[in-house]
Amino acid sequence: MTAAVVACGALLAALSGCGSDGVRPADAGGAEGPRHPAVAALPATDPTRIPGVGDRLQRQIPDDSGQVLAVYGDGEDSPDSTVVLYMKEGPEWRPVARWAAHNGRNGWTTDHHTGDDRTPVGVFGLSSAGGVLDDPGSRLPYDQNVYAYAPTLPGEAYEHVFDYVIAIDYNRRPGTVPHDPVRPLGDDKGGGIWLHLDHGDGTSACVSLPKEAMKFLLRTLDPDQHPVMVMGDRRELRA
Repeated sequence: MTAAVVACGALLAALSGCGSDGVRPADAGGAEGPRHPAVAALPATDPTRIPGVGDRLQRQIPDDSGQVLAVYGDGEDSPDSTVVLYMKEGPEWRPVARWAAHNGRNGWTTDHHTGDDRTPVGVFGLSSAGGVLDDPGSRLPYDQNVYAYAPTLPGEAYEHVFDYVIAIDYNRRPGTVPHDPVRPLGDDKGGGIWLHLDHGDGTSACVSLPKEAMKFLLRTLDPDQHPVMVMGDRRELRA
């Protein structure tokens, strides 16, 4: 447990800032139940492909995946991005949700290392979740652990960043709890890269989203659909 807390603390220590989510709710609820967020679909000439993703990464999306969370970074050195959830209907991909988001404060990299404050480009599985708060109805295995996900820095800006997290399967053992400390590629290649609550600025390497977006994803990402993330700056995504 100590190692997990230290790992989470190291991840959070590099985070900076916190603020409003800046997007419309993803899970508004009401008499008719939860609603999808408004979606402005990216232009696509082939509905059987994820828009804006070139052959190199398109080929890495597993054939049995029915859910893709695409992160479109504004630029190689930008912390700003847009996240779109696509779900497969027959042979076609349909956009069902979109949010403003943040990635590493220094942007993106195809060769991530500990401390570079860049988010790794690639295709990664989404196999487990957790957080400080009670399970909101997650389809992914959910690990509630107040101590493992507790922020180590004082102040309101960091108070809720790990209320909900979804592990991104970069340099980790898929299916283990998000705070699992094992790094198969070695510690120098970084790890502990998650989807978590947005704090209004770039991260150390994670992707951050509004709270309602995280709840929506936890209730929507289905292990039976083999969900994956495709993420990077727009130029690398198109390569």
